[in-house]
Amino acid sequence: CSLLLYAVNGLQARTFGVWTLLSSVIRCLCAIDIRNRTLYHITLFTFFLALAHFLSEVFIYHTAALTIGVMAPLMVASFSILGMLIGLQYLEVEALSQNKKKN
Repeated sequence: CSLLLYAVNGLQARTFGVWTLLSSVIRCLCAIDIRNRTLYHITLFTFFLALAHFLSEVFIYHTAALTIGVMAPLMVASFSILGMLIGLQYLEVEALSQNKKKN
């Protein structure tokens, strides 16, 4: 099994860095305001996007090997998606109970 190594230029590195910073800000804002459904969905989407990115690098483009350095973000994204989908059910139940109280 050969490992393909590709050079990353400065632009690619900075773009990935900005993406990581943006994702972090979105996720922190969601943690602060967990009941904001729009922000919750956007945050969930960032984890799906991260999972798709790393899976595509491993299985489609073959630019990354399935090492611990790639497995870690795959596991974080997967567990985060699972946890957020479970949490989404609680947000929906809470929204329904608040609507019943108003009526």
